Amino acid sequence: MSTPADKARDFLENEQAFRLGLLPTEQSHPVTAHLSRVIADDLPAGVRQLQAVDRDTLPVAEQVFAGRDYGALVDAFESALKQGRSIIFTGCGATGRLSILLESAWRAFWRDARAQNGPLREQFPGIEDRVRSAMAGGDYALIRSVEGFEDFPVFGRYQLSEAGVSAGDVVVAITEGGETPFVIGTAWQGLDAGASVFFVFNNPADLLCRHVARSREVIEEERIIKLDLSSGPMAIAGSTRMQATTGELLVVGTALETALDRLTGKADELRLQADPATAFRALLDRLESAAAVDALSEWVRLEVDAYAAGGRVTYAADDMVLDVMTDTTERSPTFSLPPFRPCGDDTAPVSWAFLKDPCRSTPDAWRHMLGRDPVGLSWGSDLYRDLGAPASLVAHPPALGPDAILRFRIGNEPDPSRTEAKPAVLIRLHSQGRGAPGDLSDQGAYDEVADMAIPFDRPVEAGPLRLWEHLVVKLVMNTVSTATMARLGYVTGNWMVHVSASNKKLIDRSVRLIASQAGMSYEHACHELFLTLESPSAGAPVAETLDRLLSRG
Repeated sequence: MSTPADKARDFLENEQAFRLGLLPTEQSHPVTAHLSRVIADDLPAGVRQLQAVDRDTLPVAEQVFAGRDYGALVDAFESALKQGRSIIFTGCGATGRLSILLESAWRAFWRDARAQNGPLREQFPGIEDRVRSAMAGGDYALIRSVEGFEDFPVFGRYQLSEAGVSAGDVVVAITEGGETPFVIGTAWQGLDAGASVFFVFNNPADLLCRHVARSREVIEEERIIKLDLSSGPMAIAGSTRMQATTGELLVVGTALETALDRLTGKADELRLQADPATAFRALLDRLESAAAVDALSEWVRLEVDAYAAGGRVTYAADDMVLDVMTDTTERSPTFSLPPFRPCGDDTAPVSWAFLKDPCRSTPDAWRHMLGRDPVGLSWGSDLYRDLGAPASLVAHPPALGPDAILRFRIGNEPDPSRTEAKPAVLIRLHSQGRGAPGDLSDQGAYDEVADMAIPFDRPVEAGPLRLWEHLVVKLVMNTVSTATMARLGYVTGNWMVHVSASNKKLIDRSVRLIASQAGMSYEHACHELFLTLESPSAGAPVAETLDRLLSRG
C-alpha cells in the first residue's frame, strides 16, 4: 500500500507536466495582493479591488474583436449553421459550465422564438439542436465536480465522439489555462472528425509553448485556429472562474450572437451590440458606481453574517438559475465547502448555498434551465478500463446519469435541509426593473427573505442570447461569493488557502501555496501536502497543512 511519501514522490517524478506556476493565471495579481486584509478592514474597498481586475479583460477583448481569428470564428459559426452542421463547445470546470451556458442561451432563444415569432423558427427547422456542449463529466459536473476527469485527454475524445461530432461541424475547445488535458483531447478529436477546431485559452501562447508540451502541440497545429485571451493573473490567484471565463463568455458569446444575426438577417430585432468592447466597458462602469458597490457590500454582509452564525443561504431565481448555479457550484472546490447534497442523502453535510427555481418542479426546472432534458454519462467499468482510467474509476464508476442529476432538487418542492440551520436566509434574485421571482412553496420557513436586484439595463443591453445579462450576473456573483469567503477568512492575501486538491493541477497549486506561505521548497511542501491528504478529515488540505507547519514554528 502506498504511503504519503510514496504518493508525493510519484507526483514529483511523474507529474511534472502539471507544474504550472509559471503561467500568469496561476500567479498573484498585484492589485489584490493584500485583499484579505483590505476586505476585513473596508469591505467596499475590497469589492472595488476585485472589480478593478475585471478591467484587465478589456484591452484583450478589444484586440481579439479586431483580429482575423475572431472573424474566422464568426464565419465558421455562420457557415456551419447555414449548412445544417453543428457547433459544439467543450470545456472543463468553469469552461465546461460556460459551454453549457452558451448551449442553453441558444436553446432559450429558439424556445422563445417558437412562442413569439413562429415564422422565424419554422424557417430553420431543428436549429435549436445545432449548438451543443460537452463538459468534462457531463451535465452532472454542473453541480458537483467530477474528480480526475479533466486530467485525461482520452475522456475528452470519447465525450466529444459521444456528442456526435462529424465533418463540417465547428468545435470550440475552451480552457482557461490553455493546458487542460480533457479539453485538448476534444480539440484533437474534433480535428480527426473533420470539424473546424478553435482553441480558446487565457495564457500567453509563447509561454505555453515553452513550458507545456501538450499545449504546444495544439498551438503549433496549423489546422487549429487559436484565440489567446490572456489578460494576466486572476483577482484570486488561480481562480480562473473569474476574469478568464468572463473574457471567454464575452468573446465567444458575441461571436455566436453575431452568427445568429447573419443567419436570420434580423439585426434590428435582435438588438446586437455594435461595439461589444465599448458596451462591456459601460457595464463595468455601472457595476463600479457607488450605489452598486454599496449594494454588493450589503449583500456580502448578509451572507457573511448567515454563514458565521452557522446558517445557510438559498437563492431563488428564474431565468438566472444556470448563472447562479455556476457560481454556487464553483465555491465548493474553490473554498473546500460542502458540495450540493442530493435528495435522499441525509448524512452528507448541507451545502452553505443552494438555489431554487420558484416557478417549476425539479424536472421542469432542469428542462427550462438547459433547454433540454439533462444528459449524463452512463459509463461502466469496462469502458473506463478501455479508456485507461485509474483503477479507482474502473472499480467504482461514478453515477453521472440523468437520474443522479435529478436528485438535486432545484425546483419549488419544500426542502427542510435549507431551513433547519439558523439563520435560514432566502435571497430572491431578479434583474433591475423586473419584479422578484415567485414565492417558494416553503418560503415561510425562512428566517429572512431579501430581494436583490441585479443591475442590468434591459432596454440598452437586451440581446438574442441574453449575453449581457449573463455577463452582469456572472460578474456580480463572482464578486459577492469571493468577497464573502475572503471576509470569512478563506483567503490569505489573494491566495485560496482552502482550495480543494481534487486534480493534478490543483495539487500543484496547493503545493506552491504551501511552499510560499511556509517558506520551504516545492518538494518539501509536496510531501507535507500528501501527509495531510492521507487524513480522512482533510477537508481543506492547504489550510490544514499550513496550520500544522506554522504551529511547529
